[in-house]
Parts: sequence; C-alpha cells; structure tokens
Amino acid sequence: MRSPRPPSARAPFLAEQNPPPAWFGDYLSRLRETYAPELPPPRSFPDPLGGLIRTILSQQNTRRVAQRQWEVLTATYPQWEAALLDGPDGIEATLKSAGGGLSRMKADYIYGILAHLEERHGALSLRFLREFPYTPQGHEQARAALAALPGVGHKTVALVLLFDLRRPAMPVDGNMERAAKRLELVPAAWNSHKVERWYAEVVTGDWETRFALHISGVRHGRDTCRSKRPLCPACPLREFCPSAAIFGLGAVGEAGPPELAG
Repeated sequence: MRSPRPPSARAPFLAEQNPPPAWFGDYLSRLRETYAPELPPPRSFPDPLGGLIRTILSQQNTRRVAQRQWEVLTATYPQWEAALLDGPDGIEATLKSAGGGLSRMKADYIYGILAHLEERHGALSLRFLREFPYTPQGHEQARAALAALPGVGHKTVALVLLFDLRRPAMPVDGNMERAAKRLELVPAAWNSHKVERWYAEVVTGDWETRFALHISGVRHGRDTCRSKRPLCPACPLREFCPSAAIFGLGAVGEAGPPELAG
C-alpha cells in the first residue's frame, strides 16, 4: 500500500516528470524560422470582450466562417447591450444567418457571458482586465477573472490572455498537441490541459516567445504535420520525430497510414 504524501510535499511539476529533450531549443527556433519569421500583430479589439467573443466564434469553425459570423453579429448588435436584450434566441438566429455550426451553444455562451458581466460588474466590458499589473500575480488575476466567466474554458482563457491582453499565456490547440505527441514531447495519454501546462512550464515566460510558438506551432500542425496526410519529407523537425518513420518518408504529399491514436 502506497504511503500518503506528507502534507508539505508538493506534486512534481510536469516538466520534472517529463523533461524536454536536448533538442527543444532547436524545435522552437526551427518552428519560428519556418512558419513565423515575421510575427503578425496581436489582435487590437478596443475591448477584450470583443476578442473573447471572436474566440468563441472560432471554435469548430473555419476562419472564414468565424469572421463572417463576427461581422454579422457586430452589424446586428453595434452595442453588446442589444445582444443582451435580444437574448440567446436572437443571438442564435443572428449566428445561423451567417452560417457555421454550433450556433445555439455559442449563443448561450455569449449571452451567459454578457449576463454575468452585467450582474457582477454592471458593464458589458472586460477592459478591467488591463488594469491588473503586468506581473506573474497580475497575469494570474486576469486568468482567474476570465476563467470565472460562464462557459469559458482553459484554452479560450489562454488565447484571450495571449492575443488580446499580451500576457504570456501558452495556449495549445489541437494542431500543436498532435505534433507534440508525434514528436513524443509529451505522452500520448495526456489531455489538452496537461499538454498546455507542460508547455507553460518548459517555454520561457516572455510574451514574444510564447506568441511565436503558438503561431508557428499551429501553422506547422495545420500545413505540415497534418492529421491524415502529414508531409514528413518537408518537415523541419523530421530528424527529431519518431513518427516520421511510421508515416513513411516518400514523396512530399504522399499519403501515410491513418493518424496515430491519441
């Protein structure tokens, strides 16, 4: 029978359980050199609430559809107070008119956030998040405030922190997670939250490094380390990747076997 851990002992950090490989620095630099030699500007919504709602619309949508929904939504509701008055049914109808999926779920999330802000803060705004100091404690305060909003998960929180508040969060999307598991940076059994926590521990805590990794990591997974037809011969990380041999190193664009589980 395992002895209980003493109350004063902390759980080991994920980076201690699973240290990054010796080539991790090359991984970061090659991704940036290949996919993001020039970084795009961060988003510039006047109010981080706009960034949060735009992030919600992007979930399980193409970028084109999410942008169309955003344009229709903001044209219908120039002020978020109008969306709050229209209620979830009206928001859903507006989203459906622009196409895309999960309109009811997203309408409920948007309405729930607006109602929460009105009830708790008396204003439909997240500008107060910019008032927290730019320190580790301030970053955590901003994270906690976002996480307290109904329907806002850890990935959405991290995206808004990184893109809209320029705070050094480390969001990991499905493209990054898939590539990390193929590289065996993290165990295949880890869930997305655990993978995100690992990256947050092993990647230096400055905003630009994390912003560059997110941008380049997403592009790598989307364009090269694809779900079903990874382009292993064109991959800048192939020498580090145990999965390259599994998928085969034939001609660029050649179909490999089905995606690895996990």
